[in-house]
Amino acid sequence: MIMNLDHILSSLVYLAVCFAIFVVGHLVFILFRRGYSIKGELVEKDNAAFALVLCGYYLGLTFSIGGVIAGPSAGMEEDLIDILVYGPLAILLLNLSALINDRFILSEFDIRKEILQDQNCGTGVVEFAVFVATGLNIFGALYGQGGSIFTGIIFWALGQTVLVLVGKYYNLITKYNIHEQIEKDNVAVGIGFAGALIAIGNLLRAASAEHFISWGENLTTFFLFMV
Repeated sequence: MIMNLDHILSSLVYLAVCFAIFVVGHLVFILFRRGYSIKGELVEKDNAAFALVLCGYYLGLTFSIGGVIAGPSAGMEEDLIDILVYGPLAILLLNLSALINDRFILSEFDIRKEILQDQNCGTGVVEFAVFVATGLNIFGALYGQGGSIFTGIIFWALGQTVLVLVGKYYNLITKYNIHEQIEKDNVAVGIGFAGALIAIGNLLRAASAEHFISWGENLTTFFLFMV
């Protein structure tokens, strides 16, 4: 009975800390997007495109935090220290990735205008996918034992580079310009592109979600997944 009570209490502590990290992630989303009014876009404007962006961010944030808490426990004290150190790092990387992806993946039009003014769901679903794919990438980069903040950042950067390159390559191999079609509110093109991004994000998660043994072995595993 005592053991069950201890297990319940420790689970509540983990849940409370993760919820606190999630709230911080929400506040950082607002900080990075000061011109966005969540209540105004969702309640007053019924903006489905913005709802997709917000939903994608929350899912990406959940995956990012999941990379910190997944895996074997090293004891409550060490686990909580890891969460409090790597949780904010995951939030920072997620929002930094959003800036990079907006600059290089959907670079041919004004994303803010497409989401807030045009309420373009084609853009919204791609932004949804970008956040989810980035969250999966961060999950893999921060997962496992034996690594450090430095190794996590390096594998995040590798995954982020692959994600941008795939976004560019996808546009080259299609018989249409995805930017032009998405700007014309073509949701089907957006969904197709979104599927490709999420698939690559999941591949990146699998490529880097290993315990860190050595640079040679882990980088070899990463690049073997990519080819």
